[in-house]
Amino acid sequence: MKSISHEGRRSDVAPRPVTLPAISHTEATIKCVGPALFRSEHARDFACLLDLDPDVVQWSPAPPILREGDDHYQLDFVVITEIGSFLIDVGREEPMPPSWVTALAESMGHQYRPVVMAEFDGSFRLRNAKDLLRYGFYRPPLGDRIRLLAALDDMGSLTVAECMSAVREGRPMPTVAALILQGFLEIDLDDALIGPETQVRRIRS
Repeated sequence: MKSISHEGRRSDVAPRPVTLPAISHTEATIKCVGPALFRSEHARDFACLLDLDPDVVQWSPAPPILREGDDHYQLDFVVITEIGSFLIDVGREEPMPPSWVTALAESMGHQYRPVVMAEFDGSFRLRNAKDLLRYGFYRPPLGDRIRLLAALDDMGSLTVAECMSAVREGRPMPTVAALILQGFLEIDLDDALIGPETQVRRIRS
């Protein structure tokens, strides 16, 4: 999963206070199940990465609270991928859960994964994800979708500018962005900010 790079360290810490998610999402969500409410802005940013991660099938910001005796630990997401289910622990720096968290997560059929959002500071992937999700509510016209997919079948790849020029019925940038979010098209999110020369390719299932 592109959004999760490694397993973090484990150490015993004081129980984390249980706080109700209160921060709402400012962009559309694509793969979210249930209300898009988050415990922190870091978690909200990570949700953008989940929506653009091709390995993620669905995610929810309402994971189970883990309990061991009188101790408890609250996580940020439950994420379902093609290879398994993950409980995600998001922090600005590396989360340091109690030692029992990993084993308890595994006993519930999940893998525990920490996420360090400091690692995404200045990343093109996060900025591009946020830019694309601004258009997540847009519904591209069928004619434009067919036109773009047919052009990509012929050419192999096109630039964003060329794709926008091919849009006839709808709004050019929202149409291209929505087709990326809906899994019809793909672009490189990591090397640079999306621009007119960014290459667009068709995704084939």
